[in-house]
Amino acid sequence: MSTVHLQGLTLAHAGAAAPLFENFSATIHPGQRIAIVGDNGSGKSTLLRLLAGEIAPSSGRLQRPSDWHSAYLPQQLDEPAGLSGGERVLQRLRMLLAEAPDALLLDEPGNHLDATHRRWLLRELAYFPGTLLMVTHDLALSEALCDTVWALQPGGALRVFHGAWSDLLAEEALQRERLARQLDDLQRQREQTHQALMQSQRRAAQAREHGARSIEQRKWATIRSATKLGRGNSHGADQQAQLRAQRAAVLDELAALPRHEPLQPRFHLQPGSVRQGRALLQISQGSLAWAGTTPLFDDLALSLMPGERLALVGENGSGKSSLALALATTLPPGLQRGGSWTLPTSVARLDQQGQDLTPEATVLEQLSRCAPDWPLQQRRHHLAGFLFREQAAVERPVRLLSGGERMRLSLACLAASAPALLILDEPSNHLDHRTRQHLIEVLRGYPGALLLISHDEALLSRLGITQRLQLRRGGLAPAVNLPPGGG
Repeated sequence: MSTVHLQGLTLAHAGAAAPLFENFSATIHPGQRIAIVGDNGSGKSTLLRLLAGEIAPSSGRLQRPSDWHSAYLPQQLDEPAGLSGGERVLQRLRMLLAEAPDALLLDEPGNHLDATHRRWLLRELAYFPGTLLMVTHDLALSEALCDTVWALQPGGALRVFHGAWSDLLAEEALQRERLARQLDDLQRQREQTHQALMQSQRRAAQAREHGARSIEQRKWATIRSATKLGRGNSHGADQQAQLRAQRAAVLDELAALPRHEPLQPRFHLQPGSVRQGRALLQISQGSLAWAGTTPLFDDLALSLMPGERLALVGENGSGKSSLALALATTLPPGLQRGGSWTLPTSVARLDQQGQDLTPEATVLEQLSRCAPDWPLQQRRHHLAGFLFREQAAVERPVRLLSGGERMRLSLACLAASAPALLILDEPSNHLDHRTRQHLIEVLRGYPGALLLISHDEALLSRLGITQRLQLRRGGLAPAVNLPPGGG
């Protein structure tokens, strides 16, 4: 295996205001384990495609040995129907490993995997003898497998950090604390300088007044007071200018660090969608099957009250996503329900890919389609709670939004007309840490009922899960009620 050199790489999309990253140089050594991290839309997947040879850089050189063989796992897989997301990932990974490549280039390989197959992934990658480059938002996966971090940062910078991702996050937290202390110190110095300048001006004014009285009394005026005044004002102004420059430099340094700004969502439940004291969802002796196949289960008993949170868990291929589809108002072709099913009058699914959004609509226009009767001021106020505040932000077309921005807009539209039951299928897949926190903030305050399909136990533990239903191949375990706030 040979070394790969990246020399001054810049990548910019046509018509984009700024490059995704620029002037990036690094060396990939044989056997190195690299985690590529950053916010949604920062260019992680694009960088991986560049390394895989699928696209060319706008400038710079990517120098690979002629015999260097890499195997690439994209984030979106077009595989035959009938396989779950996790099964598609596993099938492709097994094929790639069988090629015995020099390097594996993996885009979010842990997405969709249940606990059993996640352990399989960790074992296979730990024993893989070649180079590993992995786009990931999964801190645990990165910690277990990677010794180097490539962090895409605001403004197109790409930082190489030798160490664990948790060490990088800790360093960034310390930098924020240090910069915050510097800002506090600069503010105190500005106030002290301002007070000193005010005192100097008061003394000078008193000196001028004294000089004027001396002239009236035919005494000599104190000429030095005016000179002192000029020196004092000039010195104070210089100090203020220096402090302003230092503050601007600290703010620039702070802006270059990843940061989290909390959402302040407001929810508007659809009128008449909830009847207090009555179950939203009631299933007894429920069965579910795709046409021509063995039933996924045939004796489901489930009840969900307003405001409850149900976690739907189970191994890949056990039917979790099929059950979520069966709760929709209109069944997809080929899916058949049996038994007694009482469904909510209003149900919605969160589409994390943003396919429910109109690419050419602006952010404000998209919300207007969800809340056509709202006045402009109410729409602007609602969007501000989801961090779309400036005029440029609300007038931006959906097609130009990053993945995290599309998620925030989808959440804003859901909150504007919140259904009685919101269904989320692996909602934390592909999300960076900031967008993941935004998702948690919204879901924790959601007034309706939630049904979450997830292998992400850390996410479930933060959402106050009240019931857990375990699906297994060929059957299911009874729904388990959990104590309030229990995950």
